[in-house]
Amino acid sequence: MIRVLIVEDDIDLGNLLKQYLELNKFYVVRAMDGVEAWNVLKKEHFDIAVLDVMMPNEDGFSLAEKLVKMYPEMPFLFVTARKMKADIIKGLKLGADDYITKPFDADELILRIHTILKRVRVPKESQKVYRLGVYTFSVENMTLIAPGFEKILTEKEAQLLDFLYTNRDGLIRKQDVLNYLWNEADFFTARSLDVFISRLRKYLSGDNSIKIESIRGVGYRFICT
Repeated sequence: MIRVLIVEDDIDLGNLLKQYLELNKFYVVRAMDGVEAWNVLKKEHFDIAVLDVMMPNEDGFSLAEKLVKMYPEMPFLFVTARKMKADIIKGLKLGADDYITKPFDADELILRIHTILKRVRVPKESQKVYRLGVYTFSVENMTLIAPGFEKILTEKEAQLLDFLYTNRDGLIRKQDVLNYLWNEADFFTARSLDVFISRLRKYLSGDNSIKIESIRGVGYRFICT
């Protein structure tokens, strides 16, 4: 099921879009402005966001700037009454995948959502960008990003987190981790691994749903909901 975040301060339009998308088998959460949307994004993952531009508290352009930085893997499009060429150019330069002006047909919106997701999903998989709770982890860029937090990882930290995430929820043998990172297992690599595990626990401490459990004498279990 496609998960959509709609950020729209017009109550009637927002409710109409939510209901219509739900009838078409989408999972939809609606926020009234950028501030509310940001709070929702801290708790839930979405495949795409639909943003109005003119909203109280925080407008769509401001929210888009934060989305690009914090959730670079999540596509978004604008649905707005602002039809000026300058606004359209600004929205697309911010990274929007599309820009729809009001009034519009809801079926058109659904079609554009499917088109965007079809286009972005293949490169998304090849780029290995993972969502870990409130964090976004880019393996290629070696970055771990969450609201109010950004960490550039070392190569070994990124490799370790990638390995843990790939083998999440199952038992991960320490021997396998050592061989993956260093192609050998001895006292020194084991101590180095302990240091890297400790660092990752610290980096991920902002989300209690993420745990790196030590299994005495065996290895680890990486839990990420």
